[in-house]
This record gives sequence, structure tokens and C-alpha cells, in this order.
Amino acid sequence: MQTNKLPYVVGIAGGTGSGKSTLSERLSKALPGEIVLIRHDNYYRDQKHLPFEERVKINYDHPLAFETDLLIKHLDELRAGRPIYMPEYDFTQHIRRELEVLVKPRRIILVEGILVLENAALRERMDLRIFVDTDSDTRILRRLVRDIHERQRTLESVIEQYLTTVKPMHEQFVEPSKRYADIIVPEGGQNQVAIDMIVARLRSVAAL
Repeated sequence: MQTNKLPYVVGIAGGTGSGKSTLSERLSKALPGEIVLIRHDNYYRDQKHLPFEERVKINYDHPLAFETDLLIKHLDELRAGRPIYMPEYDFTQHIRRELEVLVKPRRIILVEGILVLENAALRERMDLRIFVDTDSDTRILRRLVRDIHERQRTLESVIEQYLTTVKPMHEQFVEPSKRYADIIVPEGGQNQVAIDMIVARLRSVAAL
């Protein structure tokens, strides 16, 4: 990345299971070497100080569950051309791992997560804001598959969490953040027309 150019920051938001990660990954593959991906999920607050029984009761879909100030600080470092050490999160234990990941600045920075358009300070640092819009039935089914197979959750726990925190928080914080989006993408990573349009835009940015 040339130091005389500020990175182009793209925010990708949307509900749980909407296809944000798939979209982010497809954009990254379309522009190899030009994009670095920062996931808001990596910035969940560390809950090591709590017993596991208390950790599972936390509302992980509320903005306060994230250390967004640290994400903003790291984003500013990347925008200034400096590398960061990004935290890693263990979703099975609800704690941060000891290992951090070295992330070097690139021409384009993707910031992905359910609430990345909810925070005003984070939004202000974005050059392009995208909201992935997928119907709720599809989203809950995708979350069920992900949480059971990747995060070792039970079917009952996923359903209970969805009804008690995920759905209410989506309606309170995630869905209203859609109004800040420059582009709304139905069906996320499955929308080839939208992907082609965004890739074309990002290629033009990378060529500058």
C-alpha cells in the first residue's frame, strides 16, 4: 500500500446469518492482495473474569458486548499505514485467545459485523457502507447450522438465544442501522449482480 493514500474503508453490516462473511470473502478473493478483512466479532469483550455459567448469559448481540473503541483505534492505525495485532475470540468458551493476529494495512479495508453501521464513530471512518439484507427464516437456519457445527452449541441453546437476545437486538439495533447504508445487498454472498458491481467499484479504487 502506498503511504500517500488513505485506505478505502468498506463497512459490511447485516443480521446474523445474512451472508456478510460470504460477501466479504468473495470480495477478498476477487481482489487478492488489495483487501484486509477485520471482523467485529474478533472484538468481543474478554469474559475470562466470569465463570462459564455466567459467560453464556451475556447478551452478545448488544453493542456493549463489543470493544468497539479498540476496533476504532486499530482501524485508525491501519488507515495511518501501521500494522495492528488483532484479537482472536474463542466462541466456545466466550473468551479471547492468548494469540493475536498481525494485520498489515492494505489499500482496501473491509470491516464486517452485525453492528458496524450502528456505531457513529465507526461509520464516520467508512468510505462505503453496505447492508446485507436477508429474510429472517434464512438467517436463523444459517445460524443454527453455524452455531451447532462450528461453535459446539446445542439446538435448544441456539433457539433460546435467538428468541431472547438475537431477534430483539436485531430489531432494536441492526435493522435500524440499514438507513445508514449506501448499498443494500439482498441475499449477501449469493447476489452475483451486487458482487460484480461492488468488485468493479473496489477495483477502480485499487487502481488509483
